[in-house]
Amino acid sequence: MNYPKKVVIGDITVRDGFQHEEKFIPTEAKLWVSEQLILAGFKHIEVTNFGNPAGMPQFKDADELLKKIRASKKIKHLIDEVKLTTITIREKAVERAIKARQEGWGPDRILLMVSTSESHQKKNSGLSIADYWKMSEEWVKKAREAGLKVNGTVSTIWGCPIEGPTEMKKAIEFTKRWFDIGANDVEHADHDGSASPDRVYKYFSMLLETVDNPHKQIAHFHTTRGWGMANVLAALQAGMTNFEATMGGIGGQPANFVDGVPVAGTGDYYYRDPNIVGLVPMEDMVVMMDEMGIETGLDIDKIIEIGKMVERIVGRPLRSESIRTGRIPKEMSGR
Repeated sequence: MNYPKKVVIGDITVRDGFQHEEKFIPTEAKLWVSEQLILAGFKHIEVTNFGNPAGMPQFKDADELLKKIRASKKIKHLIDEVKLTTITIREKAVERAIKARQEGWGPDRILLMVSTSESHQKKNSGLSIADYWKMSEEWVKKAREAGLKVNGTVSTIWGCPIEGPTEMKKAIEFTKRWFDIGANDVEHADHDGSASPDRVYKYFSMLLETVDNPHKQIAHFHTTRGWGMANVLAALQAGMTNFEATMGGIGGQPANFVDGVPVAGTGDYYYRDPNIVGLVPMEDMVVMMDEMGIETGLDIDKIIEIGKMVERIVGRPLRSESIRTGRIPKEMSGR
């Protein structure tokens, strides 16, 4: 097996993970998780969404959370090395991020997202793919001028929960376009667990043959159908060195029901059972990579402890096997 010996891993629990929760996660809990992730060695974390909180009330505390992270004494010695990301799907959100950045407490990096599926793009952003590119061309430039780094995400690469199969080659074209308009890096997203390991390997092999900046490509997998870790392995074998995940594998489509109140979210859930969605569990991914001799630069024992606490925060068992089993012993027990 051929795979890299060192990888970069970002955590997206506080944004992508908590966005699917049907109860509001207290700001202090989000702050605690953010602090602990940074103390565990993460240099890239997604912390909130700057979109309209009327549709996603999980992020009504976006400003407060960012200010608390910036002011935290626990991570004061580390925060300058960390990139905090907020999601900014539309113009007003990007404008909000620019203003917050100028005031000294905002994000370091924002995320815009284009889907290869027209239906998903419309549902997620309210714009057609063509109109979203026009908007992005204008606002990526403005964000970069304000000192923000920009992630351009390509979604529904391996399939769309609305339309079904999609064309992977389109995602390669969209990747090139993100860099052409000024994105710093590109996230390649399996939006709903449609990716199978063979097509993951095929896609990332095509991608890495095409781009001249492989370190700026990020792999993002869901494990809705149980293939998440197999897809991580397939991406590693293709040569990918940059990954992201969530504690316990939480996350997915934004909740349309929070604290007993129906909200817009992105509309009806894609699945009959909303509990089946979720991302690759961070704990399992880093434990597997550690066993494979892949350097992550992370405190794996601490990550497992964070995962256990995230279970308590959301109030239910999560899908990480490593939370239950722990790491594989590195030496004889002496028993």
